[in-house]
Amino acid sequence: MRFAEKNMVFVKEFDKYILEHPEFSDKIPENALVVMQIIGDEEFNNWAKKTARETADSNQTIVYVTITELKPVRSRIEKLSLELVN
Repeated sequence: MRFAEKNMVFVKEFDKYILEHPEFSDKIPENALVVMQIIGDEEFNNWAKKTARETADSNQTIVYVTITELKPVRSRIEKLSLELVN
């Protein structure tokens, strides 16, 4: 998975987290650039930090949000059917 795609996954998970824990967003300054970081993936973290420095406005606060633990990805599908076509 490329870094941009990986970042999109982390941002989506962060959005879900904020919906469940809205008080966490109170810690983030208005108009801040949120940069996702993940424990154990220094190559991604360095890419994300570099990208943030290159894209942030000169007066914009950069905030690093570090994911320290992720649950395994699971499907929400409960039932399926399968149809073979020859």
